[in-house]
Amino acid sequence: MAPPAIKTVCKRTVVSTKPVQPGKFYEPPALGRVMEGSHFRMVYYYSAPKDGEVGERTKRLRESISEMLSSYPVVTGRLVKNDEGRWRVKCNDAGVRLVEATAEGGVEEWLRRRGRAEEMKLVHWEDMFHKPYFWSTFYVQLTEFEEGGLAIGLSCTHLLADPISATIFIKAWADVTHGGKILSPPLFHPLQPRIAANTTTHKAHSDLINHYKSYAQNKPAAPSIAATRHETLTLGFTDEMVHSCMAMAAGARAGENPTPFEALAALFWVCISKAKGEANGLIPMSICMDMRKTLHLEKGFFGNCMAYSKVNGAGLDEKGLEKPAMAVREEVKKMGNKEEAMDLVEWLELGIADYDDHQMNGCDLICADFEDVEPYSAVFEEGLNQVHVSCYTEPVTGLGQVLILPSPQGKFSRVAMVTLAEDEAAKLCEDELLLHFNPTVSMGASKY
Repeated sequence: MAPPAIKTVCKRTVVSTKPVQPGKFYEPPALGRVMEGSHFRMVYYYSAPKDGEVGERTKRLRESISEMLSSYPVVTGRLVKNDEGRWRVKCNDAGVRLVEATAEGGVEEWLRRRGRAEEMKLVHWEDMFHKPYFWSTFYVQLTEFEEGGLAIGLSCTHLLADPISATIFIKAWADVTHGGKILSPPLFHPLQPRIAANTTTHKAHSDLINHYKSYAQNKPAAPSIAATRHETLTLGFTDEMVHSCMAMAAGARAGENPTPFEALAALFWVCISKAKGEANGLIPMSICMDMRKTLHLEKGFFGNCMAYSKVNGAGLDEKGLEKPAMAVREEVKKMGNKEEAMDLVEWLELGIADYDDHQMNGCDLICADFEDVEPYSAVFEEGLNQVHVSCYTEPVTGLGQVLILPSPQGKFSRVAMVTLAEDEAAKLCEDELLLHFNPTVSMGASKY
């Protein structure tokens, strides 16, 4: 049975309640500029009893977002080029595009029937057109369900933000709606340069730089699935399931238990390699991680801080999780080195012109660690209870993607959103190793 129908009510531009000071500009971080060709989409689902007329909640949220946007001049600005030909945001309060929609039935019914294509209807996005100065870099969609419930869709170019920034934005909106003020204001500032002495005495780290340089010089050779039909699976892992996966990934190595991300990344690396029919070990995989902690940035830093690094899979096979998990763990450790991260940022500042396609996620299988996203902290009003969050990084290219997100079910529980070509998604659903952990598949499996 098809999901309930969605009807668009209107599309409008929402501006802040306070004007922005003239002459203010924002320079995107270097990690964002190499992702200019990508964007992300998130859908926040809230359950609520049917009360009042459909549209009343949307009106309240439209009023509160205008007040909240006064603290987000970057979000309401527009892209322009500086003298060096790089994008920057002119903070001119041009506004955010807001789509208002309604859906038949209730949010619980929608969650039972949804698929990737249906979920995309809840989060509006428009590609940049030939006049970028008139293009909104952020889009918000409010969909009220006639029988109760709400979906908030947020999409944005990766040039300016990442999913963690999105949760900061949604949380600020909820704070204003529920309590009248933002509890944790966003922070817009450039990355702080290293102390002069450090730049002259430290030994340059090149692993991260080499990964970016290799991608810039050798454009993706892996077949893209962007032009094929693909499906997204949403798999839920309880605390017990994740602990079981961590134990299998640890093997006989005492005291070296992998993290939930490392264990699940290894699991999907092995299972997806089999689904793709890889005969010579494991397929190429890169991991994507938030660098805020590594760079010692404040939690409220707003911007794209996601970095990519290739996992060394030489000599690995599909026979177990221990060695793949160890390989992921070693790459995670490298990405936790502040000096190496700063080397990458400084190199990107100098070598950004080498990226003419501006999309770092277009070659390998990508496994992204979104465990710090904290998507379940936004409380808009009493009786409006958050029940699920979906996240997409678009366009999907290369060998597919796995996004590991937190779950409200427990400290170690996780949600994995896996996007593959349709035939590969079907094979993944039948993988014996994956089925051993018995994850709950809440989206995408009904057709297989």
